[in-house]
Amino acid sequence: MALVVQKYGGTSMGSVERIRNVARRITRTYDAGNDMVVVVSAMSGETNKLVALANDLCEFPDNREYDVLVASGEQVSIALLAICLKSMGYKAKSYHGWQVPILTDSAFSKARIEDIPDTNMRADLNDGTIIVVAGFQGVDSTGNITTLGRGGSDTSAVALAAALTADVCEIYTDVDGVYTTDPNICSSARKIEKVSYDEMLELASLGAKVLQIRSVEFAKKYNVDIHVRSSFNDNPGTMVTKEDKEMESVLVSGIAYDKNETKIAVMQVPDTPGIAAKILSPLADANISVDMIVQNVSEAGYTDFTFTVTKADFKLALAITTETAREVEAGTVVTDENISKISIVGLGMRSHAGVATKMFQTLAKEGINIQMISTSEIKISVIVDSKYTELAVRVLHEVFGLAGGE
Repeated sequence: MALVVQKYGGTSMGSVERIRNVARRITRTYDAGNDMVVVVSAMSGETNKLVALANDLCEFPDNREYDVLVASGEQVSIALLAICLKSMGYKAKSYHGWQVPILTDSAFSKARIEDIPDTNMRADLNDGTIIVVAGFQGVDSTGNITTLGRGGSDTSAVALAAALTADVCEIYTDVDGVYTTDPNICSSARKIEKVSYDEMLELASLGAKVLQIRSVEFAKKYNVDIHVRSSFNDNPGTMVTKEDKEMESVLVSGIAYDKNETKIAVMQVPDTPGIAAKILSPLADANISVDMIVQNVSEAGYTDFTFTVTKADFKLALAITTETAREVEAGTVVTDENISKISIVGLGMRSHAGVATKMFQTLAKEGINIQMISTSEIKISVIVDSKYTELAVRVLHEVFGLAGGE
């Protein structure tokens, strides 16, 4: 007997018939002799509706109450799925995050999991019960409902798999695996059979929508194998696992893009020690993550300081940065909301020279200007005008030989 954790996203839970389909898939795995823990997201579109309601009331909703609101979507999903399983003659029990409990810090809307005691779940598993857990949510030390950020149900599933020492964590979604790039942009994209944690971390952080980055961090830390599969067919998906020699032989594994980036530039910043910290510290205090950063000398005694944040954080980040610029006696604050981040990822880049040159030459040939550059051992990211997103992805996918059949 194995312990299997399965996660189903909003599209998989999007209607009564789809919930029945999920229940049938769960019971097939259960009937094969496995213990089952199932994590579900809110029904597709529900979280967006709740967020829109909050934003209609005010521009910056209170963070605590925001989490109470958006966590309610998963409550509906777990109840409906448990009702369906029970109607089919199976033992099932729904759990809110606080009932597990999934213990988190108090960073509302971006909480991090700190611990998951398994006593309650073990008792139900020993009784043959299928456990249905609300993804995306937890509880802090004072009993407040917290949420883990958009896509947080993936993190919930992997964290539960780690806490329970599950044999596998299956992430069911509306695609049947991880592809070399977005098939909607590039028809020649092909499914990757196996990808390393590090590559998946980069792809997830760079805009690939299949897995949330923190779920992959958990998987790597606790050595949890993730099987990314489609909830609409029985095809094998992509296994996310520890790297091996075969993976290192591939120069570039995938091309990612992210249109969820915005750029903020503070002009004529005094070129003094500690100035970067003065600009970025207020953003960190507001729990805003900064992605790419470039600092250039603009004229004697001054620099231009440019960075990117997500579109969701843009308004607040701009307000904070404008105030900071005034305090440090900098010049104007310039923004650009029409940018995209394009990235290439691959373990083989560690040992091969000329990858960056090939990328830059390919983009230049298409007349695509590079605004910012960021690199690591296994990835290169550039910021370009958003109108070039699809073109950049397609030409890079071709030049690095990622098309199916190649």
